[in-house]
Amino acid sequence: MKETTAPGRPAASAGRTARTHHDRLRRRVTTAADQAGVAGALVVLVLVFAATAPYFLTVDNLLDVARQISVTAILGAGLTFVIMTAGIDLSVGSAVGVTALFAVRPALDGFPPAIAVLAALGAGLVIGTVNGVLVARLKLASFIVTLAALTYLRGVTYVGTDGKTLFSTTLGYAWIGNGTVLGVPVPVVIMVLVFAAGWYLLNRTVFGRWVHAVGGNEEAARLAGIPVRRVLTCVYIISGLCAGIGGVIASARLQSAVPDLGTGYELSAIAAVVLGGTSLMGGKGSLVGTLVGAAIIGVLVNGMTLLDVSSFYQQIIQGVVIVLAVAVDRLRVREAPAPGAAA
Repeated sequence: MKETTAPGRPAASAGRTARTHHDRLRRRVTTAADQAGVAGALVVLVLVFAATAPYFLTVDNLLDVARQISVTAILGAGLTFVIMTAGIDLSVGSAVGVTALFAVRPALDGFPPAIAVLAALGAGLVIGTVNGVLVARLKLASFIVTLAALTYLRGVTYVGTDGKTLFSTTLGYAWIGNGTVLGVPVPVVIMVLVFAAGWYLLNRTVFGRWVHAVGGNEEAARLAGIPVRRVLTCVYIISGLCAGIGGVIASARLQSAVPDLGTGYELSAIAAVVLGGTSLMGGKGSLVGTLVGAAIIGVLVNGMTLLDVSSFYQQIIQGVVIVLAVAVDRLRVREAPAPGAAA
């Protein structure tokens, strides 16, 4: 018995290793195919609007598109981590409003710009931590937790602003929203840095592998020794931090804190994530895809605006795009073979 069992163990281990490598390779190929499809859709949109809107391909307009999508894309970067764990964060739009308030209020009270920015980022971290603890530690549904946060955070913004716009013509950090670096808008530079950091974290660190594992099968990840609760808490903290960055940029551009700032941002950000190929069922996602998804939304809105399409119709079209993105995600999930299944 000993002689026949011992050789079998290495063989079984080798088989599991081969299946693991095969699954990873298949996921990479599938992700690359999804990204190619999304990029193709973006190219088609660009070509259509280039042919129909005379000013679409001008440098100024393209930079304006990039500036316009910066906040949505940054929110999408944080949401990519959350959605990859099969969660959701509906509070990011309201969090933008709250963090903008935490940035503008200190600035109006005479604090240095750095303090104002740090206050906003700190508020975003607190929001993300609260959401993460409620989801990971208390096992509450992320939809309910973040839906409640969407509501009470908006209330906090209205209370903090007294329902009025807090405006300053001398906002010390206004350059973050309106300045340029070598001709490139600062919000675009920040967006690129956020995505570069997020890509490295997701694809080149142990934490990134944990995020994939937790989203793929939370129970299996727990049995494998992965600190599931810590991972879940951290992804919501990342989302909250991205909301803080978005709040700083949005308030800097407007030089104000507006009570309803950020309303609807969560829908655009989620749409960008799903369009980019991240599965709502968890386990699969791409920050590059999210960036392309945000670009698709930005190009679509900009192109329709240049063509003088009514804002009412724009909302209908954007809603249809979101439904189609979710439908495509469901089809991908149905057609995808189970991990470890025979090829």
